[in-house]
Amino acid sequence: MDTYRAPDRFEEHIQGNEREQLDAWLDFYRSTLLVKCDGLNLVHLSERPVPTSRLSLLGLVQHMALVELYWFAVVFKGEKIDSFFGANNDPEVDFNDLASHSPEEIFDLFDTATASARVIGRSSDLETVGKTLRHGREVDLRWIYLHMIEEYARHCGHADILREIIDGTTGY
Repeated sequence: MDTYRAPDRFEEHIQGNEREQLDAWLDFYRSTLLVKCDGLNLVHLSERPVPTSRLSLLGLVQHMALVELYWFAVVFKGEKIDSFFGANNDPEVDFNDLASHSPEEIFDLFDTATASARVIGRSSDLETVGKTLRHGREVDLRWIYLHMIEEYARHCGHADILREIIDGTTGY
């Protein structure tokens, strides 16, 4: 991959029922993260422009792919998934390891994880409780959606700053 090209960003969905709004906002933030990577090469995607931070745009994409799998497949569906990083014990491996997989593999994982999460999320009522406990408590699908929107919003803010430092690009 010479330069990453993001798909078109999902539009904000300003009318609809709760499910339509949650799906739309989550898709909006998923695509916003990819837009922040648009037009950058591997060097820029992997760059950690803040010396005290391990954050990079590629690390954020990798992290969110794994977060999608964790919340929808593991917590909600109760599935077991193979580790993308094998037996690595680093709790922040998704941010730290940018060399084990090519950018294409990372973006493919993101696409696969988000597609799977869409199917899982849209196949159940929002009140459905997940099969895996979080800190000893049950969470329902609505909570997972809200958490994912919150997590993307936070990390898209990080991506905004990283992108601006890399090449001056700003914008919502």
